[in-house]
Amino acid sequence: MTTSTRGAAKTPAVLVLEDGRTFRGRAYGAVGETFGEAVFSTGMTGYQETLTDPSYHRQVVVMTAPHVGNTGVNDEDPESARIWVSGYVVRDPARVPSNWRAQRSLDEELERQGVVGISGIDTRALTRHLRERGAMRVGIFSGDAVAADAELLAKVQAAPQMKGANLSAEVATKETYVVPAIGTKKFTVAAVDLGIKGMTPQRMAERGIEVHVLPATATAEDVYAVNPDGVFFSNGPGDPATADGPVAVMQEVLKRRTPLFGICFGNQILGRALGFGTYKLKYGHRGINQPVQDRTTGKVEVTAHNHGFAVDAPLDRVSDTPYGRAEVSHVCLNDQVVEGLQLLDQPAFSVQYHPEAAAGPHDAAYLFDRFTTLMEGQRA
Repeated sequence: MTTSTRGAAKTPAVLVLEDGRTFRGRAYGAVGETFGEAVFSTGMTGYQETLTDPSYHRQVVVMTAPHVGNTGVNDEDPESARIWVSGYVVRDPARVPSNWRAQRSLDEELERQGVVGISGIDTRALTRHLRERGAMRVGIFSGDAVAADAELLAKVQAAPQMKGANLSAEVATKETYVVPAIGTKKFTVAAVDLGIKGMTPQRMAERGIEVHVLPATATAEDVYAVNPDGVFFSNGPGDPATADGPVAVMQEVLKRRTPLFGICFGNQILGRALGFGTYKLKYGHRGINQPVQDRTTGKVEVTAHNHGFAVDAPLDRVSDTPYGRAEVSHVCLNDQVVEGLQLLDQPAFSVQYHPEAAAGPHDAAYLFDRFTTLMEGQRA
């Protein structure tokens, strides 16, 4: 990515997809060029959480909501220390933020962090194109980066693809840190950071859990060095087929029958650890309005999603695995994609969506209570 920050609002910009489809608009945020996988998010709010979610590393996010930036940006809501999206695409950016918590505008924040974006394009047409053709590589060019269409297309087609990308170590913490329990400490959890969001250890701390957040490269020895009551595997970017290290660590956790909980990438890691495959979705699930059924209760939840890969596990039967019987516990009602797994013979489960989503909805927050219950049962 190359960027500058001069006069972005009036600077022409162009978005080029790897199949040659082109959209022309105005620069939004920093001026320059950027590349990534084009994906769309259907959330009408929570854009600050989206931008700072490490799972969006190397992705260019298209917002389907037409008006973005209304509430500005503050320093309390980020999910990490920086914006992780590679680029940002909006139709009608707010001219002035209007919220009592706002400290600056969204375009100022994008510019400050060097994030190249584009505004004033038909995001509905772009989203329909991605739904029909699938997520694909894209480039955004503005200012001096704009050149002949053929030259820009060649640059996009030379960019790396998301399939086969091993990205967790690029976004995870380099050093272990501890998030203390709020109130009385009840449990200790080792959390393997594959791209963890800040709200995740917060949700556990609220339940009396002291969370030791470990790097993505943590070994089983590192995990058990903190003497955990439970082990957690976080969300994160990239292709789960590349995550051999975390899979091996999880298999050791399963062998020791330690209570285990995984979210998003952690769900895909559990799938692989149990012997299931993973695959790339055509255009993925991203937004805060996805209907998921908890098959253990029959309850339907509105949930927050951000995933482009999924677990290939049978929906119609219980599966035998090296660690006991397993079943699909949650399923997306839009397309029947696996949204959760659970073991029936030991305390381990995972979900593909985000029960910790700061922007909401909060229908699935009970899953942290379920994790706590597993640790209570193991201790008893």
